[in-house]
Amino acid sequence: MERHRHKVRSYDVFAGHAHYTPAVGGMFVLLGLLLAGALLGSLVTGALTRVYGSGFAAEYGKLVSYPLIFIPPMMYAGFKSRSNAVFEQGYALDSNHFGTAGPWVCALMAAAAVLAAAFMTDCISAQMPPMPERLDEALTSMTQGNIWINLLCVSVFAPLFEEWLCRGMVLRGLLNAKKYDGSPRIAPGWAIVISAVFFAVIHANPWQAIPAFILGCLFGYIYYRTGSLKLTMLMHCVNNTLAVILGQIDSLKEMDNWMDVLAPAQYWVIFAACALLLVLIVRAFGRIDLQSPAGNCDPVNG
Repeated sequence: MERHRHKVRSYDVFAGHAHYTPAVGGMFVLLGLLLAGALLGSLVTGALTRVYGSGFAAEYGKLVSYPLIFIPPMMYAGFKSRSNAVFEQGYALDSNHFGTAGPWVCALMAAAAVLAAAFMTDCISAQMPPMPERLDEALTSMTQGNIWINLLCVSVFAPLFEEWLCRGMVLRGLLNAKKYDGSPRIAPGWAIVISAVFFAVIHANPWQAIPAFILGCLFGYIYYRTGSLKLTMLMHCVNNTLAVILGQIDSLKEMDNWMDVLAPAQYWVIFAACALLLVLIVRAFGRIDLQSPAGNCDPVNG
């Protein structure tokens, strides 16, 4: 099969990172830089607290501090990509392999898949011990505070930056990293699992990390089959926006999991329906032809 090549355009915001395909070592470098960015974000939040007070910093500080977390890894990835561009093959962060279904049907399937998977992970959350109070307050503030600020941070910033890092850089890098003889370093299945572990780790607590790992495997598989970062950003956005919307509904604000509000029979019927839907959607994405064993991230020209 002839490989589709991705032509870089000046308006492609992801083009500046296409020639950096980090393997496992590079993944740890990106993680370290993310931690450095988190420290930078904390310093900015602290400065806002001193100048404007804790209320202002809690409400508006995340609009500044959250994007800052990703600045160090983005700068490093851009530098490495420019250094590699002359001698190494690049791979697009965002491609468009949607098979016969087309982009709109794939988008609808992806959104339905993440909603089904999110409901199914609820039974895991139900078995976990209660969150520490400070963590519970922090997560609650992200869903029950100012809805417009929360939507911007949770439904726009998080899908954009986290998908850039976890799928666009880490998974794309693991899928396309080569040994000296040109053979793949990591099998696709392991690449998807490792990137999902990375996605879980950056959430920094088990109450978010376990569902994030499961969703990360789903995001990773769909990225592997389509090469579409836009699609995984959509999935991430749908999942996070649902959390914000539920946090604004008075009757559901105190809900820890769906078992709190659904009868057992209702819950397990919905669970079974979600499982069936998820299997059918994953199989539908599995029918998209792969342009190479490494998946559908297009090679980059120029």
